[in-house]
Amino acid sequence: MRRILNWQVLLGLILITLSAGVYYIHYIIFRDVHHIFIYLIGDIGFVFFEVLLVTLVLHQLLYYREKKAMLNKLNMVIGTFFSEVGTELLKIFSGFDTDTFEITQKLGITNDWSEKEFSKTCKSIKKHDYQIDSKQGDLEAVKNFLKEKKQFLLNLLGNSNLLEHESFTNLLWAVFHLAEELIHRRSLEVLPETDYKHLSGDMKRVYNLLIAEWFDYMKHLKNDYPYLFSLAVRTNPFDENASVEVQ
Repeated sequence: MRRILNWQVLLGLILITLSAGVYYIHYIIFRDVHHIFIYLIGDIGFVFFEVLLVTLVLHQLLYYREKKAMLNKLNMVIGTFFSEVGTELLKIFSGFDTDTFEITQKLGITNDWSEKEFSKTCKSIKKHDYQIDSKQGDLEAVKNFLKEKKQFLLNLLGNSNLLEHESFTNLLWAVFHLAEELIHRRSLEVLPETDYKHLSGDMKRVYNLLIAEWFDYMKHLKNDYPYLFSLAVRTNPFDENASVEVQ
């Protein structure tokens, strides 16, 4: 760090010296101090506007463009997650949901959905209170599935670019935590009631984040990749009548 600062100070001194040298040559040739100071003060005055233009306008435009490109790449990662883990996990978790009818009605996404319908449903699912009972479904199946996908999840967590997508990172940590909770229990058949409640809470957290992320991903596909959206609709885990075959 010290070397970098020393190099920057040295460069600054060299540039100032060169600038002063050019002004001195100008004075020797034209002998006009008044002219030099008119343009010098004008240039200094323009620096503040230039900083404003570069920092607040161009920088923000470049940052927005870079972030949009990054999010598009991250959506490819998110798509891989749902192909490998997410969609199947949604199907499994629906077996633990004691009130699947309401959420199924809300998430029956079709190819004809408009932006208004997506916005309305987004608000609705954020308010929805998911009812998860860890004793209702097959916990052993969840454990085996997450154990099988553990390395895949670890690889995703190792992707530093995911730090740009906070909600998806939170989902991965929640899924990974649930996997650790289940894997560290030798048996899931006979547990204390308090432990089942604890697992229900962990599963509810995952289910909540998973549905929200899946819905955002579906909206992204609808806007940017209609052909992928068509396949996602035909494999919708919340549509009992969904068929991958085009009817």
